[in-house]
Amino acid sequence: MELNTLLCTLWMETIGSAGDIQKRTQHKNIALTLGRNEFRDVVLKLEFPKRDMKFALKELTIFKKFVKEGKATIKIPDRNIQFLLSNCPPDKLIMFLKTMHTKLECHKQKPPVHDRKRLLSDRPKTFEDISPLTLKDLQTVHEMRAKNVENKSDMFTPKGKGKRKRENDEKENVLPQGVKMARKLVSTSCSPFKPVLNPVKLNKGQTSVLDAIISRKNVFFTGSAGTGKSFLLRRIIGALPPQHTYATASTGVAACHIGGITLHSFAGIGSGRADLQQCVELASRPLVIQQWKKCQHLIIDEISMVEGDFFDKLETVARVVKQNDLPFGGIQLILCGDFLQLPPVTKGSDKRKFCFQAKTWPKCVQLNMELTEVKRQSDNHFINILQNVRLGRCPDIVETTLRATAKHNIQKDGILATRLCTHKEDVDQINKYQMEKLNATSKVFLSTDNDTSYAKQIDSLCPVPHKLELRVGTQVMLAKNLEVHRGLVNGARGLVTGFEKGGEGLPIVKFLSGLEEVIKPARWTFKAAGAVYLTRRQIPLKLAWAISIHKSQGMTLDCVEITVSKVFESGQAYVALSRAKSLEGLRVLDFDRGCVRANPDVLKFYHKLDLTRRMLQTNIEEYS
Repeated sequence: MELNTLLCTLWMETIGSAGDIQKRTQHKNIALTLGRNEFRDVVLKLEFPKRDMKFALKELTIFKKFVKEGKATIKIPDRNIQFLLSNCPPDKLIMFLKTMHTKLECHKQKPPVHDRKRLLSDRPKTFEDISPLTLKDLQTVHEMRAKNVENKSDMFTPKGKGKRKRENDEKENVLPQGVKMARKLVSTSCSPFKPVLNPVKLNKGQTSVLDAIISRKNVFFTGSAGTGKSFLLRRIIGALPPQHTYATASTGVAACHIGGITLHSFAGIGSGRADLQQCVELASRPLVIQQWKKCQHLIIDEISMVEGDFFDKLETVARVVKQNDLPFGGIQLILCGDFLQLPPVTKGSDKRKFCFQAKTWPKCVQLNMELTEVKRQSDNHFINILQNVRLGRCPDIVETTLRATAKHNIQKDGILATRLCTHKEDVDQINKYQMEKLNATSKVFLSTDNDTSYAKQIDSLCPVPHKLELRVGTQVMLAKNLEVHRGLVNGARGLVTGFEKGGEGLPIVKFLSGLEEVIKPARWTFKAAGAVYLTRRQIPLKLAWAISIHKSQGMTLDCVEITVSKVFESGQAYVALSRAKSLEGLRVLDFDRGCVRANPDVLKFYHKLDLTRRMLQTNIEEYS
């Protein structure tokens, strides 16, 4: 479907002269299309099953507070009507609103066609799809905006108030309920969107995956570390209807990265070790079964850490609770992960079973796809080293190169390399030791959580702790993107240089880039089981002398120190090494080729995937 068309659930409201709602009707799966009529007006077309409605736009008000939830309100004042949109793919909704607003503003700059001329016109009635946004369109609106600011200086927001208002808006945006008209109003007199015409584009492999998912295929896509799997997942989530899409992951850390929930929270069957009847009963609890019934698209990130028997149990539960005999109850599966990274966690002597070894995997997964373009590292030599380690290979050149990194001096401006550890206990011990070396007074920041009864769940999902202890000299890492264009990004490291005087005494951090910034509290919102929204407000910092390999998944670090003597899992050394952005920023203290391991069953699976991909490519070339 093109960018000028939007599929959604729509409430149409007729507004009385006193501003009251006189009539309200709901319509599901309605297509909204932007176009132009015979007079080149911007027209909004609503496609109902038996008829179409067209509205030539003159003035427009957009309420877009919940746009990231796939919701917005479009008000057409001269027609006394408004449309409440919900269940829209968020990315598509943003682009649709941006196109509608921009095209209408550009149209206003042209001489109007008067009513008399319209009435006397013998032009045939037409409707043609609107053209895509161009740089010229955006420049026109930008110039108009600048001109309006010059002409209406009295409309400037007094210094300080704009920031406070934005903070309040963020607070209001925490718990969306139902289809509400957002209070963040956008009139057509100023641009509501940043004029970004070229967002980061998907590469060929990522585009193929997205196309397959849009065409409703059940897809497993994989790729080595740094190939943009998480980035692609966020684009996939933005392209699907939010009311019927559940983004999950096998771990809380991974779920946080994609703004989702853990797979266990969604499924509601605990560990899945109970018998089928008991699992079905657990999944049939009111709040849990509501999720299963609504779910049409299920995303599972870090699928490599999902145990095969658990996947089989989920598949059966899905068919029973959905009362649908299709694989996984007819739910579209979007699975992502790298089986050559961290494996499933098993208890005791239980034999490990990967998800691809599950009995139901072949009938549930229609397409296996692999991303091959590495984006995290740019040095081909380092990329080749990582690819060898990923496949469990350690030729002499790899061993020699990695051993040589032990001499790297990667400390800069007092900021030490972050140590990646296999065990959480080692992380806590290193961070505690380094903190106690600082001869300074501690300042403690406690988070504000909206529901303390969910404290453990919030801790598992949120990258920052409930209790954060800082001192002058503490080495920290940003846990959230704040201002990307200024380098204040997730993973940016620095030192606490002081605390603000008065107020909350917020920490001042000097980052590796040289930027010194007061770090204000940020908010995280998580969607838990049963449509419950959990929030945490905390300073977006965490201690960065050491972090665990598990917690480092998805991160890119400029300076990394690794000890591999305690590596106990296949793929663990690869995960740790691949966090480094460059070979120059890596120091391996005790490299031994014995730590480079890949599971034989996983290697066979990937060999088969590669063989299938090559055969398919050969067939395409032969018949093209």
